[in-house]
Order: sequence, then structure tokens, then C-alpha cells
Amino acid sequence: MSQSARAMIEARKDQMFPTLGQADIDRLRRFGEARSYARGERIVKAGEVAPGLILILSGKAEVTQGSALGRRETIITHGPGQFLGELAQLSARPSLVDAEALEPVEALVVPSGRLRDLLVQEAELGERIMRALILRRVGLLESGASGPILIGRADHPDVLRLQGFLARNGQPHRVLDSDSDACAKTLIERFHVDSNHLPIVLCPNGKLLRNPTENELARCIGLVGPLDATKIYDVAIVGAGPAGLAAAVYAASEGLSVIVLDARAFGGQAGASARIENYLGFPTGISGMALMGRAYSQAQKFGAEMAIPDQVNRLGDRADESGKRYVLRVGDDETVQARTVVVASGALYRRLDVAELAQFEGSSVHYWASPIEARLCSGQEVALVGAGNSAGQAACYLASQVKKVWLLARGASLEASMSRYLVERIKAQSTIEVLTQTEITALEGHEGNLEKVRWRNRASGEETTRAIRHLFLFIGADPNTGWLAQCDVALDGKGFVRTGGDCGEGYHALETNRAGVFAIGDVRSGSVKRVAAAVGEGAQVVAALHAYLAPAGGAGVAPAPVGIR
Repeated sequence: MSQSARAMIEARKDQMFPTLGQADIDRLRRFGEARSYARGERIVKAGEVAPGLILILSGKAEVTQGSALGRRETIITHGPGQFLGELAQLSARPSLVDAEALEPVEALVVPSGRLRDLLVQEAELGERIMRALILRRVGLLESGASGPILIGRADHPDVLRLQGFLARNGQPHRVLDSDSDACAKTLIERFHVDSNHLPIVLCPNGKLLRNPTENELARCIGLVGPLDATKIYDVAIVGAGPAGLAAAVYAASEGLSVIVLDARAFGGQAGASARIENYLGFPTGISGMALMGRAYSQAQKFGAEMAIPDQVNRLGDRADESGKRYVLRVGDDETVQARTVVVASGALYRRLDVAELAQFEGSSVHYWASPIEARLCSGQEVALVGAGNSAGQAACYLASQVKKVWLLARGASLEASMSRYLVERIKAQSTIEVLTQTEITALEGHEGNLEKVRWRNRASGEETTRAIRHLFLFIGADPNTGWLAQCDVALDGKGFVRTGGDCGEGYHALETNRAGVFAIGDVRSGSVKRVAAAVGEGAQVVAALHAYLAPAGGAGVAPAPVGIR
């Protein structure tokens, strides 16, 4: 276990591993079932779905995590009044740790569905349990010893792709560099893997994957499972950014059955922000991943189902006894049925119009600035293109990690498109040099590795070439509406979804031209491209869902005011 993970456990041990008193145990009993474990019996196995939250009534259980070569390391030994579990148990996903009875154990097992009931119905006790589950996941992320093991060259595009996918989905993992790590070389020899077939991934269940797709990896670690084609949800939300997660939290908390689908990860573009400082209620700022991770857990707490990563390809409908239901085509051969649909699919990053770009994407050209990218370019000069808040946040973050940031903007100044606090911070950073009226004209390198960047001042025509190995692009985004191209949902001239008055008279402000289909967040035409605005629309749309569902009796829930409870 890393020193940072061990320090975190020591500092927050009482919150991570609380001991419940008899009154709390009595309150828990109605949610669980009694179970016994013999000495030496495996209670929980990494890579397999645990029976739920396990409260120890008597005896002791040891929780361990594995290393790359199969060695076990003890995380904690639980005794009476303590419970086994972390966020995986909230959504019935495979365990990231092992647990074994050190002596005969009498326990109370609370299955995942009842655990959500517990968190809602027993507010004070539920708060303590939820905090412990979240902190335990953070500890596992810090340690990096649990979860899948990625083996390959540290700067290989596919290693970065898979590492970024796991990090964005809050999944603990470990990367072993095949060029320098002795454990990596041992595993490569053990599994007889040719170096040309790297990277490989060793899943907690023992399965070996050879350069998997993100969906293949997600299914191997139990992050996503088969969809129930027969179930009819009250609402299907396409997109798990700020708008989609807000809609999920409010809809699920008000009794609607909710499924959220996203092609890659929760959090959207906001989840990739190094630090958000102008979001209400966080005066010291918060990382996008931390903010969106809380929303993701909150939605699951209220019972929203998550299907991430699952790509929605098409929106259709079919008639039934109640009038109409929508059918989402997911992946190659799966479907989801819902009475209403909320389009929250956000936007896709724009790509630079430079001929050589594609060969460097994944290894040297990046569309977000996380600790993964910061480690790759530590101590180097980097170039960053963009003049919006996302670009400013990324530049300030990278400035503390790299030798120098060249910030290139096409406009005459940053003030017109970037918040003042970021402009002032950039001016105060000696490691950031701003070049306005500047655009990149060429990229040079070989074998997928960038070596030089050439840019031109648009006013003077002067060109400059610098030895730069990493380029960051924050040049805006286009609406992610390709999947709606043949679905009769009205789009504006730029591809954003039309809603409300843009569709005609009598439409709800967030309703599209198709009854029961709503659009929120960045994908909606005319929306304010801010996290707070997206969250607001996610809350607002729930009132419209109630109004649409109530006449047909679809949800059986009376319209309710939407707001902070």
C-alpha cells in the first residue's frame, strides 16, 4: 500500500472504519439477513459480486488486497460492530478486495437493493455508512493495488487510453511499465505474451485481456453488465455529465425508475477539469472528477441504474397499451425501453485542422489535463491551444507540473472568452506565456510521438518552431447528436437539439419536438455552457417528466416541486 493511502487511513480511520453501537445495529437488522462464516471461509472475493454490506456481529474478518505477483496485503481487520464494503456494494458490482473469516463470524448481510433503502430511510446512520463507502473507494484509488493491472509501455497510446478510461470511471488500477518494471516483465513471461501484443490487462477475476476495447475491459471488471430488455423505465437519460447526473439524482429521489447511459465515463467534460473554482458552494474550488464522482454516487444512492460505458446508437419508439414507449438501441444488439428520454449527451471535443494530428492523438495530443497527462510531460515545455475557461484551468494546473506552458489563442485577448480570475492567475504565472492571434500550422514527429510544434502569428505572419512533445487542445466542442441523425428530433443549424419555443407553441422549455423526449445541458440549443446551468436544467427537467407521465399514469407519482430538500 502506498504511503499516501496509509496516511489517509490513519488520518480518517474513524470515518472509514466506524464501529457501530448496539442501537445502530438494531436499526440495521430490518434491512439484512443473518449469516454465518466458518474460520478460514472466504467472505468476499475480488472480482466477484459480494453479497452486500456485511456487518460483523461476532468474530473477526481480514480485508486484503492483492499485488501484481499475487502477494496479499492487509488493509484492515474488522471486529464486532464494523462492516465490510465500499462503493462497489452500492451498485452490486464485483468486489475490489478479498475478505476472510479469521475466526467464526456471525454477520448481518444487507444486499445492495436494501442498502440503498437503508441509506435513504435511516438518514443519520446512512450518512455515516455512505461516507465510509466513499472514503474506502478513495483509499483504494490512492493505493492503486486493487483492480485491474495494465502492462505495457507507460507512454503507449493504448495504455494511456485504458488508464484514462479507468481513472475517469473512478476505478482503482495499476500500471506496470513493460520497459522498466520487474513485475511487468515477470508477468509477461508467465503469460507468454509477445511484446507486440502489449498492452495486456490482468483483471481481478484472473482473466487476461490483450489490448481490449473500453467496453471489453468494463465488462471484464463488472463495471457494466447485460441490459434488461424487458424492463420499462420511467426515464432513460443519455449522457452522464453534470446535466444527466443532476436529472438522475432528482428523478430517482422522487420515485421515478431511472437508467443512465454514457458511451465513456461519468462526468462529461466537467469531469476532466483539474479545478472548478466558480461553482456555487465551493469557495476553495473542487476538481471536476471529485464533483462528478459525488453526483455519480448520489444518483446510485437513490436507485438510479448506471450503464457506463454503453453507447446509444439510435432512438426509436413502439406503440403499447399506454400509447407509446421509447426504445434505445445500445451497442451492437441491446435495447432499453423507457416512457421518457432525456438527451444529455453533451458535446464532443473539436479537433485541430492540421494534417498530422491523427498520428499523435492518444500519445502526444491530449483533450484533457489530468494527473496522467501531467506525469507524462513533467519538467517539459508543452503547448496548449484554447481561450475558454477549460483552457485556463488546464493551463494553470499544468503550470505547476511542467517547465513551461505556451498558451496559444486565435483571438486578440483572453478577456473576451475567459473568466477574469483565470486571466489574472495566468498573468501571474511565470511558467505560462500567452501568445494571442496565434494558430498551429504543423506538427512533426515519428512513430506516433510528437517532437516539434510549429505555429504562426496571424497578424505578422511570423512562424515559430519549438521542440514540444505534448500538445493540449481546448478549442471548444460540437454537439454530440450524431446518434439522433435519423430519429426525427429537430436540430438547429449547428447540430444542437431544439427545445421549447424553437419547436413551436405549447412546448415545455426543455421539450423537443417529440413528446416525451427532452434535452438538457450543452447539447441543447441556446443553453448556457456552464456546469451550474447544466445542473439546473437537470433538476428542472424532472418537473416536466412528472407532468408528461402523470396523465397516462406511467410513473404513478404526482408532480412535485424540484429543489433542494
